Amino acid sequence: MKTTGKDIDFREARDIMLDAAEAVEIERILLENCTGRILAQDLVAAENVPAFDRSPYDGYAFRAKDAAEASYENPITLKILEEVAAGAVPTKVVTEGTAVKILTGAPIPQGADVVVMYEKTTFTEKEVILTEPVKNGENIVRAGEDIRLGDVLAERGTVIDCGIAGTLASQGDFYPQVYRRPRIGLISTGNEVVDSKEQIPAGKIRNTNRYLLAAEVLRNGCEPIYLGRAGDSINEIKELLEKGLQTCDALLLTGGVSVGDYDLTPTAMEQSGIHILVQGVGMKPGMACAYGEKDGKTVYGLSGNPASALTGFYAVVMPVLRKLAGRKEYIPQEIVVTLADDFTKASRCTRLLRGRLDISDGTAKIRISGKQGNVVISSAIGCDVLAIVPAGSGPLNAGTELKGILL
Repeated sequence: MKTTGKDIDFREARDIMLDAAEAVEIERILLENCTGRILAQDLVAAENVPAFDRSPYDGYAFRAKDAAEASYENPITLKILEEVAAGAVPTKVVTEGTAVKILTGAPIPQGADVVVMYEKTTFTEKEVILTEPVKNGENIVRAGEDIRLGDVLAERGTVIDCGIAGTLASQGDFYPQVYRRPRIGLISTGNEVVDSKEQIPAGKIRNTNRYLLAAEVLRNGCEPIYLGRAGDSINEIKELLEKGLQTCDALLLTGGVSVGDYDLTPTAMEQSGIHILVQGVGMKPGMACAYGEKDGKTVYGLSGNPASALTGFYAVVMPVLRKLAGRKEYIPQEIVVTLADDFTKASRCTRLLRGRLDISDGTAKIRISGKQGNVVISSAIGCDVLAIVPAGSGPLNAGTELKGILL
């Protein structure tokens, strides 16, 4: 069933499209190539880290009870049995009256139950003198103190960061399971659009949407595939749609989704067998749109105006691409933001304002990024938050609190 009309909330449109999408397949890749990829397995500890009790300092390992009576007035002298460096294994057993010289990271020798750092001792090559008591177990990093066998360290659907990469390495998993990067086809439409890097002909415009959306597709863990530009022709649009449906996991089109004589994208989608699920969303910018699905692949017809296309992407498309990529948390976080500037326009329908998050004074403020018109690209520079202006709002003063979407 197609959902249409200006009263359709962008969240409803987003949820309809989320229901139509599933994560892509799983693959294994080398750990050094995994940063930013999505974990496709629960990361469960297969071994303790550290694997053995070890010393956090350069110092001496001995029995705590041997120093129980130590003081400046009553120094205790212990015989040094050997020196154990990090990576070495102790060969001596600590017994009454003895100690082992131990370096940072080295295993605790058998019989020892405490470590004291060099700075708190007096020592020679053969003896160490203690002048204060120490507690049993002091200054020992226990096996499993960082990670214990069986701990769930990260869940499937988590973005692999330096912590997960290091933890995978600590578990000996150098070929983890990740989700394949979804291939997202990009199609530009319109006779007025050109990809010329030279002087553009009169009446034409450069194809900014191709690069605008490719950057966001990449940022959200997917691979952008530019399929080409179609003129104002149903057959040309169909040809690129059919090509994309064969080779990509989802498609983004820009242009031709309004109600003019040359707005042919919805018709081309339907003639390509794409079931349109949403046509028109009650938000500004980005009201004109056509979203559909065929054979488990979602297709997004976005406005040709850059700011409108980008807002539609953030509000509806981005969560779906994150789901395709395998993310567990794919809906962007919403927070309360305060307008740092006046916004002088009334908003008959829901409006999404592009801006930058400012927390310099300890509160979450949005600084509106310049002009907010449908064709304005520059307001996307540095944009990391959208403020949601409710339908029916009048002009808003600085200090007004709004819901915000973190990008």
